[in-house]
Amino acid sequence: MDNQELNYQDFSAERQWEATEAFPILMRKVYLWMTFALLITGMTAYYVATSPTLLTAILTNKILFWGLFIAELALVFGLSAAINHLSLTFATVMFILYSIINGATMSIIFLVYEVSSIATVFFITAGTFGAMALIGYTTKKDLSTMGKFMYMGLIGLVIATVVNIFLKSDGLTMILSYIGVIIFVGLTAWDSQKIKQMLLQAPEVDEATQKVALLGSLTLYLDFINLFLYLLRIFGRRK
Repeated sequence: MDNQELNYQDFSAERQWEATEAFPILMRKVYLWMTFALLITGMTAYYVATSPTLLTAILTNKILFWGLFIAELALVFGLSAAINHLSLTFATVMFILYSIINGATMSIIFLVYEVSSIATVFFITAGTFGAMALIGYTTKKDLSTMGKFMYMGLIGLVIATVVNIFLKSDGLTMILSYIGVIIFVGLTAWDSQKIKQMLLQAPEVDEATQKVALLGSLTLYLDFINLFLYLLRIFGRRK
């Protein structure tokens, strides 16, 4: 975006009118991209889970497993950090690739939990996510303070999760799962409001503003996936 940086501060009345025209289109793109990515992740996870060859390769080949994990991190951080220097097409391809890799790593849940339980938790997640996204979208209250608090909680959650890898405490795992649900419920509302505020100021639907919408969809996608995984740990029925 170098010379196409969006000026989100000082729009004339005419520019504000253009923003209202662009806003619904960009918001639709946010949720369409997010939904598309979730579908890709779900189909990939199920395909890998039903393929003994692929599943065995992921579970037994440490290089492949850690390679997928590192690739996920690289794609997320790379897309977020370099979005201004990427074309919309390349950024979209990176998002799709991340969705596929994430689906491959998430295939393991089909070995741990019953399929019916996974489906039930998915719908619970969808309902919870939808409600919180709607609250974030419609509320007039500034959620930035809550969002920053949730973000700090997320950092603590990550640290506690790493510590628990060594402690291997089932009790702590369950406590962290409840905390994780609270954090991502809050982040969903905050991110929804934040995305709305950014796109309300978008002057038009061009490559620059669509990349903003793409990053918004990635953010909400991550909120949904993490909320789903924490709810699955709480409500999922193990095999």
